[in-house]
Amino acid sequence: MKRFGLLATLVIGLTSLWPALATDWSVDSAHQLRQVLSQASAGDRITLTEGTYTGSFLISVPVLIRAQGSVQIDAQGTGNALSIQADDVTIDGLNIRGWGSDLTETDAAIKAVSVNNLTVRNTLLQGDGFGIYLENVNEAQIEHNRVQGNPAMRSADRGNGIHLISSQQIVVDGNRVSDTRDGLYIINSQHNRLVNNQMRNLRFGIHYMYSHANTVEGNVAQNVDVGYALMSSHSLAVSDNVAQNCRDYGLLLNFVNRSEFVGNRLESIRSDTDGQVVNDEGKALFVYNSGQNLFRNNLLADSDLGIHLTAGSEGNRFTENRFVHNRVQVKYVSSREQEWSVDGRGNYWSNYLGWDLDSDGIGDAGFEPNDDMDKLMWTYPEAEVLMDSPAVLLLRWVQRNFPVLKSPGVRDSYPLYQLNGVE
Repeated sequence: MKRFGLLATLVIGLTSLWPALATDWSVDSAHQLRQVLSQASAGDRITLTEGTYTGSFLISVPVLIRAQGSVQIDAQGTGNALSIQADDVTIDGLNIRGWGSDLTETDAAIKAVSVNNLTVRNTLLQGDGFGIYLENVNEAQIEHNRVQGNPAMRSADRGNGIHLISSQQIVVDGNRVSDTRDGLYIINSQHNRLVNNQMRNLRFGIHYMYSHANTVEGNVAQNVDVGYALMSSHSLAVSDNVAQNCRDYGLLLNFVNRSEFVGNRLESIRSDTDGQVVNDEGKALFVYNSGQNLFRNNLLADSDLGIHLTAGSEGNRFTENRFVHNRVQVKYVSSREQEWSVDGRGNYWSNYLGWDLDSDGIGDAGFEPNDDMDKLMWTYPEAEVLMDSPAVLLLRWVQRNFPVLKSPGVRDSYPLYQLNGVE
């Protein structure tokens, strides 16, 4: 037993010395980098000195690769720049350009498949295909990188900025993505955090499918077709995100259930057809066949349409949201009335004309943001020129005073009277 104890102590002692056995390598050419990658051991640190490294590189051992000065890897237009096939790899401070553009082959600047504990940080990626492509990766930190696509290409022909497929426990934090197809594309990936990323000039800022129990927080999407397209997912925490100057949707939900949407700002969502195409208005929030969600303290402002609910989107709760100066606040057609208040607190409506005589911050009369005349105009948009005609005003008066003639819609029984009541 004493021998076994001494042997165990020796093994533990040697293991504790492992970091000290790691080798520091300094390289200055592509040829030397390939040699070092073929010889390196787990835990080694490889420093690339200033210069350009041409071609593609395979990383098959756990190493740290970092830049000293201005370092550029040029893949010369084919394949992946860095292919990672080992756990515990860190990429820090590189400048990568010119990888392949074959989307079928998923050409990427950095491509990692079936690995654990990957870190990519402070790296600039400029090229046509995917920026960072992770497949079947567990535990990764993708932080403070910049991905720049090719604006000269058609959007559909570009790769996504950061692409996650079947990956878990990934933190995507503080990255900037522009001129790719989608900024962050997430599919079949659970328990990840997408936080504080900035996305511009894209199709979708964040495109999300079959991914559950994820956090989407503090991101900004500007000048895109769709800010956030979240589909076929549940148990999401979506908070404090911004979508501005989107052409189609600020936030699009398709088969999203049992999730929370809190503190998001969806502003200036306007179609570039300027109303010339029927049903092509910009929607701050579009909810399709999605239920049992909480929407609280979100701003929906200055858009063609504040919110459009359709296709059985029921059981959702709306409270303390702000609907400010949208051309149409709510578009909803259903056979059931929806109550939009929770525990006696509704939402703020910039077009609410009621009073608050008891100064409790709640309007004295309930508010119905869409009526039968609104629904008629949605069905026959060419009749919109009659919106303020005496006949339409009379019909609205009849509808308000004779509820039996009304069809079900949205009702806010406790509308918030002041804008600062929800801030």
